[in-house]
Amino acid sequence: MSAVAVQLDPQLLEILACPCPEHAPLKAGTASDPRADYLTCTSCGRSFPVREGIPVLLLDEAVEPTDG
Repeated sequence: MSAVAVQLDPQLLEILACPCPEHAPLKAGTASDPRADYLTCTSCGRSFPVREGIPVLLLDEAVEPTDG
């Protein structure tokens, strides 16, 4: 199994935004695992899965941030 961070076209990553009200930029990985197949909101901290190279930017699919 390969531990590879999300690899999206940099131009696509520039225009993707979190669906939260702030519409903040996203970064690859999660706070605890920068190589995870997720995109994480730089404002609300929700992490969105990337499945088969496709970001799933639905609030219902997001992993809520944990305090700690």
